[in-house]
Amino acid sequence: MKIKLLLGLILLSSRVSQAQPERLIYHEIQTDETGKIIPWYSKEPGKAYSHVIQSVWHFWDTIRVDMNGLPYYMNHQVWQPDYNDPRGLGGDQIQMALSSWRLLYAYTGEMRLRENMKFMADYYISHGFSSPVCKWPNIPYPYNTLVYSGIYDGDMVIGRDYTQPDKAGSLGIEFVRLFKMMSSERYPNTTDRLYLDAAIGIANTLAKKTIEGDENNSPLPFKVNALTGELGQLLTSTRNGRDTTLSSYTSNWSGTMELFLELIKLNKGDVVLYQQAFDKILAWMKEYPLKNNKWGPFFEDVPGWSDTQINAITFAQFMMDHQEYFPNWKKDVVGIFDWVYRILGNKTWEKYGVIVVNEQTAYQVPGNSHTSRQASAELQYVALTGDTSRKQNAIRQFNWATYMVDFDGKNRYPRDQNWLTDGYGDYVRHFLRAMAAIPELSPSDEDHILSSSSVIQRVDYRNQTGADLDRGDRNSNVNNIILRYTAYDKTGTEQMHLLKKPSRVLLDRNAVNETDDLSFEGYKWRPLRNGGILTINRINGNVVTVLD
Repeated sequence: MKIKLLLGLILLSSRVSQAQPERLIYHEIQTDETGKIIPWYSKEPGKAYSHVIQSVWHFWDTIRVDMNGLPYYMNHQVWQPDYNDPRGLGGDQIQMALSSWRLLYAYTGEMRLRENMKFMADYYISHGFSSPVCKWPNIPYPYNTLVYSGIYDGDMVIGRDYTQPDKAGSLGIEFVRLFKMMSSERYPNTTDRLYLDAAIGIANTLAKKTIEGDENNSPLPFKVNALTGELGQLLTSTRNGRDTTLSSYTSNWSGTMELFLELIKLNKGDVVLYQQAFDKILAWMKEYPLKNNKWGPFFEDVPGWSDTQINAITFAQFMMDHQEYFPNWKKDVVGIFDWVYRILGNKTWEKYGVIVVNEQTAYQVPGNSHTSRQASAELQYVALTGDTSRKQNAIRQFNWATYMVDFDGKNRYPRDQNWLTDGYGDYVRHFLRAMAAIPELSPSDEDHILSSSSVIQRVDYRNQTGADLDRGDRNSNVNNIILRYTAYDKTGTEQMHLLKKPSRVLLDRNAVNETDDLSFEGYKWRPLRNGGILTINRINGNVVTVLD
């Protein structure tokens, strides 16, 4: 009898053990009826995505003040709960945050996002740029070699005075967008102009230094001494000591090319020089990385060579955003996607219907931001081509990435730490871009601007300050206003998810018509199960009011 009872308990214990769900970082994995992964927070992806990205922002916004009086994220690249991590800033940390917060501001209208962007930009301009007399003048340093100094003055691996030109380009384009966000026709000579001036200074240096490039040398180097112009070294340990291979190669030039294009469009700075530099980089990208998949390094803390997913996929996104330069963009983009899965695909969670993405060849670890970037790019491809073969895996990649976020907004790798780069600025933007590509992935029970061809300067939603809303239209009852926003450009297109179809849409206080042909000025409504998608096309106006 005792033996039977014991066997029964063992069998019951085995069944209970088998029924225990697998835990992924902070949460037990949830699945649908077919066993495929769904988000931990809600069965509806949009609600889950909206929750995690706003939780991440809240964590960033309320992070502890460090020993030198700055927010922790201005000093360190990794968050630790009980002590300060000894490492300084991440190489693209501020750029990534600026990129995400701009999109998140349009999505939420939360003014603290704008102020946080201004704070980070203002501080970096005043504490992190090379001197005008340097060989590489007026460009940012990526790292604070003395962690509590409050000064960015070098590179994490090879030290003081070394900078990373690709990170300068990605900061420059964010400064241009910040200028657009903060600029005012009423006060055209305010300090907001300093963001544009800083971007022009960066562009001038990068354009002047751009060369033709070859198989082993990109048009601009990965690391260089801003003071002397000496190229950095990879400093890889070998049997014979140190490898002195020069840091002359990376393919992370999408941000730099965007910087040149934006300044050319604005007709600011030396536009002839910018066009020449853009043409050199574009030709090189087509001739080398796009053909041989030699994507090269991105991360400052990897001393040796590595091919990184971020360089490859960011360029795929650039091609989709600028199809006019790439006659075979569909084939080329898919080629990059396939390379990523072949070299960096991770099948650990394949039983849940998802293949995720490792960070880089030198660090084969699945990443929250890298998997999200892959998903975002593939959903953009779905939206552009109508090819849905990659759609389900991309959505499940986002579902998987939600598990990296704890209830309080901590965000970490499955096998690593809470990186303030990957888990914050380089995480939020991918979810927002996915909602822009596939609006059905936005939350069904909330009003949100999902995308704009311009930069949203100001947005007020119905649940925010009525006084600000009423100020723009004295003839409207503020209670009837769903949202009002101002865009930088007089011409542009916005897309938003709304809970109900509006009764009227005003452009600069004048009513515009509903239309099926958005080549003309007007708006179009596409109903969904809950609410719908409102698309507005502006021809000559930048203040839009959407009314119940």
